[in-house]
Amino acid sequence: MLDYSVAMTLTPVEVPDELFVALRRHFNEAQMVELTAAIAWENYRARFNHAFGVEAQGFSEDAYRPLPERTGDRQAQFSKISAL
Repeated sequence: MLDYSVAMTLTPVEVPDELFVALRRHFNEAQMVELTAAIAWENYRARFNHAFGVEAQGFSEDAYRPLPERTGDRQAQFSKISAL
């Protein structure tokens, strides 16, 4: 999905057919519409705020949590996350 978000953010928008087909293997038409609308909305907000010089207001600074260290053991990773 991240590749799709990046492709939608480019100017001009460049979503390769292969990427769209790959996403359709996991999402139905309604889900694709919702995903695309959510990405478009975030792009709209970012561009709107940038045009008006709106900067971060600090509302999410207290919500910051560092990611656990990456290890080779995925179960250990999930255990660390659950402990937070």
